[in-house]
Amino acid sequence: MPESILSRDAVYSAVPTVRVDGQANAMLVNQLIAMEMREREGGMSALELRFSNYGSQAPALGALMFEDGSILKLGATMQVFAGDVTSPTEIFRGKITALEGRFSRDGSAELVVLAEDLLQSARLARRTKTWDNATLADIATQVASQAGLTPVIDGLASNIGTQLQFNESDLHFLRRLLARYDADLQVSGTELHATSRAQAQRNTVEVVKKSQLREVRVVADLAHQVSEVTVSGWDYQQGQRISATSQIAAFGPGSGKNGKQWLEQALATRSQHLGQFAALDTTDAQALADAEFAQRLRRFLVAHGVSEGNPNLRVGTHLKLTGLGPRFDNTYYTSATTHRFDTAKGYETEFTAECAYLGGAA
Repeated sequence: MPESILSRDAVYSAVPTVRVDGQANAMLVNQLIAMEMREREGGMSALELRFSNYGSQAPALGALMFEDGSILKLGATMQVFAGDVTSPTEIFRGKITALEGRFSRDGSAELVVLAEDLLQSARLARRTKTWDNATLADIATQVASQAGLTPVIDGLASNIGTQLQFNESDLHFLRRLLARYDADLQVSGTELHATSRAQAQRNTVEVVKKSQLREVRVVADLAHQVSEVTVSGWDYQQGQRISATSQIAAFGPGSGKNGKQWLEQALATRSQHLGQFAALDTTDAQALADAEFAQRLRRFLVAHGVSEGNPNLRVGTHLKLTGLGPRFDNTYYTSATTHRFDTAKGYETEFTAECAYLGGAA
């Protein structure tokens, strides 16, 4: 797919739109200095908004503007929309969890608003609980419901046996299990999305060097690549030895030779044994081996870049990087983004993306 235009106008405003408790307020736009929204694999987006807190408009001329708590207050719901102001896209929804006052030597005053997305309630309370004959879908659904989110689960229906949540928050427990079975979760608005990492695809975006792609650094690194991953242990219920070797063959988007193939061609075969995990049975051992193998190969190529601000570039996006030559041109999986706006650079999106494949003659 070709690079999509970000606006129909050659010159357009990308000042973020901010709503508090569902209401827009012109004062928020006028006083906004900077915005930063960070998201990573494993869910939980974080927002930082910097406002000038010094009165530059009536009725607060010459006074602090946000001190009455009528607009910006702890616990208020924040929504941030980014992109062309004529048709912005929501990139964050959550609650204000911290307020910071900054008062500098030159007499300026700022109010910094810190917010977390709606998963924040799932990270607050710790609990101890036994989950009998659970599936990842069951656990993700219950965590979503307890956090007031609508679960959107794709697959994850295999029984993973009895799981112990021991003095863990719901978020940490769910993250731990999803990572063990090579799956991920993200919040979109009021929905909790959970799916296997191999099937995750939020959307597809293309950025081109010297166009929307402002800069990028791509590293293809054999240091952590392996030819296989093995797991062994003991099944106490069956009274027999457990043994598993990685079997997965699909490693996300992209094309070319994968990290295993380059390792064996350039250096030598290398096997990695996982001795730090306790496998419950053969199925569990196989899942561990496959997850470790896939995670290593997917990170063969890692790209760190900056594009023009694009609200559709999110964790889970299949990102096509073009103009980097046959070696690094490929489709990558976006694993982290930071959406930034300030009055000096405007709106930019920083990203980290990964790919299992290296093309060209390398």
